[in-house]
Amino acid sequence: MSQISLQRDRAHQPVTRSTLPPRKRRSAKRRKGSALVFSVFLVAGLLVVSAIAIDFGHINVSRSEVKRTADAAAMSACWELFDGVTQGQDATTVQCQINDAAATIASKNIVSSRAPTLNPNADIEIGYYNRDEPGTLDTSDSSRFNAVRVHVRQTEANNSAIPLFFGSVTGRAEQSLQAQSTAALFKTISGFHTPSDAGETLDILPIALDLETWEQVVAKQTEDVYSYANGQVTSGSDGFYECSLYPTGTGSPGNRGTVDIGGSNNSTSDLSRQILHGISTQDMADLGHSLEFDSNGELELNGDTGISAGIKDELAAIIGQPRIIPIFTSVHGNGNNAMYTIVRFEGIRILSVKLTGPMKKKHLTIQPAPMVARYSVFKEAPIEESDFLFTPVMLVD
Repeated sequence: MSQISLQRDRAHQPVTRSTLPPRKRRSAKRRKGSALVFSVFLVAGLLVVSAIAIDFGHINVSRSEVKRTADAAAMSACWELFDGVTQGQDATTVQCQINDAAATIASKNIVSSRAPTLNPNADIEIGYYNRDEPGTLDTSDSSRFNAVRVHVRQTEANNSAIPLFFGSVTGRAEQSLQAQSTAALFKTISGFHTPSDAGETLDILPIALDLETWEQVVAKQTEDVYSYANGQVTSGSDGFYECSLYPTGTGSPGNRGTVDIGGSNNSTSDLSRQILHGISTQDMADLGHSLEFDSNGELELNGDTGISAGIKDELAAIIGQPRIIPIFTSVHGNGNNAMYTIVRFEGIRILSVKLTGPMKKKHLTIQPAPMVARYSVFKEAPIEESDFLFTPVMLVD
C-alpha cells in the first residue's frame, strides 16, 4: 500500500477515547480534582468570613447596647441626685439612692442577653462637672455636685465579656466591651424658649424680687420660721430662709413688683391666670421679644401696677408649689412705666399670703425651692448661675 493511501485511511479512521494520548487523559482527571479541592477551600473561607462578619456585627450591636445602658443609668442616677438636692440633702447623703437608681436601670438594659451589674465603688462617680473642662469630674466639694458618671464594663476581668457565636472558628470566644456616660444638670439658665405645645406653660410668676433681698435669703440672713414638708406648711425651721415678695419695696413709686410677661399693662385677670397656670405661648408671643438675657446678661421687663388683694386667692391656691421668679438689680420709671433689669431667675415656693388689712400686716412670704426649669435656654456662654434653679438633666459625655 502506498504511503499516500495509508495516510488517507488514517485520516478517515474514527477517533475514540482509546486513541487519545495518555497524557491528555491524565490532565482531565487532574482538573476535576483541583476544582474539588478549590471548592472545599472556597466554602471553608466563606464560612470563616461569614462567621467573622456575624461576630463583628454582634460586637457592634453589643457596643451600642453597652453605651445605651451607661447613658440610661447615668441619667437615672443624676435625677436621683436632683431629688436629693430638692430635699435639701447633700449628695453624699443620697449616695445609696444614686447607686440604686443606676444599678436598677443598668440591670433592665440587656447587653447580649445579659443584664449588666455595676460596682458602686468603681463604676459610679458623683462630682461637679464644669462645661469649661469637658471630661473632668471634680469630687472635692460635695456641696457643688451636679453630675453622675457611670461605667458599664462587660469584660473578661469581671467575667462578663460578650460571648461570640463562632469562637471555635475564629479562635476568639468572647469580646470585652465597656463604656462610660456622664449626666449633669446646670444652673446657668439664660432664659426660656416658647413651649412647643400650645397647651404647655412656663412656671414663672409675674412678680420680681430685688437681688439684694435674694442674696440675704441665700446667705441665711433673714428669718426661717416656716417649714415645708410633705405638702404642708408648718411653723418651725427647715433650713430654707424666707423673705417677702410684698410689701418689699422695689424703688419704683406706684409699682410693687409685678412685671408684664406678655402684653403691656396686664390686667388683674391676666396676672391671676399666670399665677395659677403659668406663662402661655400666647403670652410669649405678646411679649414682643425673647425671654432671654442679652450679651450683658440682662433682660428688660416692663412693670405693672403691683400686687393687690385681687390676686390673693390665686397666690394662696399655689402655696407650696414650686415657681420661678425674676430677680432684678435695678428699676426706673413709675407705675406701669417702670422698667426692671432682670439678671437671674430663681426657684421659690409661696408659704403664706395675707394681702388684706393694714399695710404692716400684709405679706407674701416665700422661700427658695430647688426646681427644674422646663424649656430653659442653656448656653455655653458663661452667665451668672442661679442658686436654686436647674436645667433638666442632660448627657454631657
